[in-house]
Amino acid sequence: MDCKEQKRWLNSFKTSLFMLCLFFNCEVVAATQSDSQHWEEWPTVGEAQLTWFLFDVYESRLHSPSGGYIVSSDVTPHPVALEIRYQRSISNLQLLDATIEQWQALGYDSKLQKQWLDELMPIFPSVSSGDKLIYVTNGISGDFYFDKNDQQNHIGKIESEQLNDAFLAIWLSPNTEYPELREQLIGLVE
Repeated sequence: MDCKEQKRWLNSFKTSLFMLCLFFNCEVVAATQSDSQHWEEWPTVGEAQLTWFLFDVYESRLHSPSGGYIVSSDVTPHPVALEIRYQRSISNLQLLDATIEQWQALGYDSKLQKQWLDELMPIFPSVSSGDKLIYVTNGISGDFYFDKNDQQNHIGKIESEQLNDAFLAIWLSPNTEYPELREQLIGLVE
């Protein structure tokens, strides 16, 4: 292939890549908040099991409208639902403490952590084995649902995109404390 053909091929490739990105971006924009209400119909992207020493803590599943996850600098570049089924009893204060620990490890500002903690405190429930906490986001804001004995209730809303991303960064950030679980959740490994 001579230099002209290489340039033509490269330009064609760039155009195709641009069109593909445009298509996926349009798909993301088309997924509205009302689509988020039907998250149970979304395919599973991946699943992971958190075990601490010998204790199973929770099983998690990530869902998206397309069944895939777009890896980018934004941990929520499109709608996703994070479903966590707990395998032991944990108080809401323990959940909040664990959340703060993860944010500290991720390097979030302590003032922001305090502000976010104030928002999450009235939302987070105490959980028992078998309970599910579900967070569904449209990529900007999100809703928390609590499923106890197959009775799912809306328990809170997050309007701040910064908190939305910080909450999901615990599982989806490349800098998470549990990178193997992240890879399983976003479908990079089985």
